[in-house]
Amino acid sequence: MESVGRLGATHLAATMATYGHVLRLHQEALNALNVYPVPDGDTGTNMALTLESVVAALADLKGFEGLDTSDPSPSIAADPGSAEQRVAVCKAVAHGSLMGARGNSGVILCQLLRGLTGVLAEGDEDADGPTLARGLAAASDAARQAVLRPVEGTILTVARAAAEGAEQCALGGASLVEVLDASQRAAAEALARTPEQLPVLAQAGVVDAGGSGYLLLLDSFLSVVDGRALPPAPAITAPAWAGIADALPEAGFGAEEPGAVNDLRYEVMYFLEAPDHTMRAFKEVWAGIGDSIVVVGGEGLWNCHIHTNDVGASIEAALDAGRPRDIRVTDLADQVEEERWVREGAGIPNGADAEPPPRTAVVAVANGEGIGRIFRSLGVHYFVAGGQSMNPSTAQILEVVESVPSDEVVLLPNNDNIRPVAMQVCELSSKTVRVVPTSGIVEGFAALLEYDPEAGAPDNAASMAESARRVVAGEVTRAVRDATGPAGPIHTGDWMGLSRDGVEAVGDSVAEATCGLLGKLLNDDHELVTLIEGEGSGAGETRRVTEWLAEHRPDVAVEVHHGGQPLYPFLISIE
Repeated sequence: MESVGRLGATHLAATMATYGHVLRLHQEALNALNVYPVPDGDTGTNMALTLESVVAALADLKGFEGLDTSDPSPSIAADPGSAEQRVAVCKAVAHGSLMGARGNSGVILCQLLRGLTGVLAEGDEDADGPTLARGLAAASDAARQAVLRPVEGTILTVARAAAEGAEQCALGGASLVEVLDASQRAAAEALARTPEQLPVLAQAGVVDAGGSGYLLLLDSFLSVVDGRALPPAPAITAPAWAGIADALPEAGFGAEEPGAVNDLRYEVMYFLEAPDHTMRAFKEVWAGIGDSIVVVGGEGLWNCHIHTNDVGASIEAALDAGRPRDIRVTDLADQVEEERWVREGAGIPNGADAEPPPRTAVVAVANGEGIGRIFRSLGVHYFVAGGQSMNPSTAQILEVVESVPSDEVVLLPNNDNIRPVAMQVCELSSKTVRVVPTSGIVEGFAALLEYDPEAGAPDNAASMAESARRVVAGEVTRAVRDATGPAGPIHTGDWMGLSRDGVEAVGDSVAEATCGLLGKLLNDDHELVTLIEGEGSGAGETRRVTEWLAEHRPDVAVEVHHGGQPLYPFLISIE
């Protein structure tokens, strides 16, 4: 194809559709780059969901009704579109990313897109190379301004390098493709250096996940304006690859439909020693028993990954081809359980029980029927379904806030990854909204001890934040990938006790990790421990924990409540 000289409305829309497609293809690989081993709303997932919202907003525009993320190279109209269409596309990208932003990575990506489109919407002519360079610089600036304490070795570093590469090239009046090429090279080089800037990346042997996702945006631009091939999805393994550009040949990944909950129960992974000529038949067998299939390698050694309900057949296929080793089988039910809670509304109905409404209402992000009951007992009547692995979007939180009959609202995000999304609601809502920066459910409970329905939102937010800071919070969950930390090596499937400072204890059982965590957190001044039971805990585990407390901390009172939250068998509050 002939290279595009100026970036018009159709080119930008096609780039967004291509970017959404390639993010879906790379979603799990980007998630695997995350170095913290908890099940969470990972980078790839959040970036992909943010782009789904962008493309949906574009599809609402006249002339772009068929736009979606299913085609890796959407057709480009001969007419790049009018200046008015370009402005409309830029506004749709900015608005769609704002309303669909999920998690920290989604919010930063939103800022990058808003900064870029703010420049691309200017003027009567479509963007040439120098204009695009200014847009990439504005994107970098906007993202950095959105982060309170920018950290190098992250997506911010990659975005700045992309902007600097573009600006340097544009000084000589370079073409659009030349500017994009220079920007992409500079970003790739910066991404490769991120482990030098963040020791945690070097320790895990990975590059930054967010930066990897941003590099895919530049790849998408080059695909649309110069016909470049999109990078293939890399292997999905424990964090071991140097980065997404280092994928072995013959990689393939079957992405799920956007928003779908996979009904395949198990993830099977192993290395397979087999002659190369046997792999075609092997892949045909696997194609019939599962999806999310990745088979990479060559020269007699293959790394194999599948989601399936038939573990036996997935391993028997390897025995027919050669010799499997390092077999790992993971039950995916825990990972999709929170999605079930979210899609079913977490079993927590919205709405106050009495009228008139208070001056200030509280909206809490939560999941689990028991968690909802506890929040209700503390004065919360409005909920947004979500949590650690399913981060609600700006639009979802805003919808609940706007439905509240009170004129003032306090938001409890109850998760660090949801806090930046909640902050955007303050600017978008027609009400007076304040966010209490709660990092977990138990901090949300503690904040509500200072909630005054008849006080204003600003006063409530200040007193509730102070109350949340006084509680010592902990939680227990299972590691979803290998890692290392101050508590020692962490293996997939280990139970971890987490505090605000990170992983405090690692154990073979829920009770062992919980007792280890309590041993680290409790001191002589503490008087009350509250255990909130979630899915994965049972009477036996709770009894072991309470017996440990009776033996080692006999002066501490213990309360046990059923929360029903997924992924976290115990949430802990110490006062």
